[in-house]
Amino acid sequence: MLNEFKEFAIRGNVVDMAVGIIIGGAFGTIVQSLVNDIIMPPIGVLVGGVDFQDVFVVLKQGSAAGPYGTLEAAEAAGAVTVNVGLFLNAVLSFLIVAWAVFLLVRGMNRLRRDQDEGGETPSPTTRSCPFCTLDMAVRATRCPHCTSEVKAA
Repeated sequence: MLNEFKEFAIRGNVVDMAVGIIIGGAFGTIVQSLVNDIIMPPIGVLVGGVDFQDVFVVLKQGSAAGPYGTLEAAEAAGAVTVNVGLFLNAVLSFLIVAWAVFLLVRGMNRLRRDQDEGGETPSPTTRSCPFCTLDMAVRATRCPHCTSEVKAA
């Protein structure tokens, strides 16, 4: 059983999948930083100086009554909130990751399609003799090994 597990774990597909998951996790972190640190601040400035991480709706006041200036202040007071800004950041992150995966899959499909179209197999130059089964030229009418007459291809 241990040998079967080793064989399973060392197969290329499992290792490739593990590498893909690790790289995907790192890519997700980079996209999250891109959204939170690069894309959303300029959008917030254009919308009037809004930090999207602090866009929330208070459903229930906390121990200290609001209004709360930031999401952290609301959470510290124990308020129940709907975090609209964090949701928008997550949606934007998802769209960026989905777009990157789409481009990757599209590129792989294009490469696969090009290989299928351009990878024509050359026509064979030899064929088997029907009597002795040894190879002979495709256009031959007599086998050079057993000298049997054969039909031209």
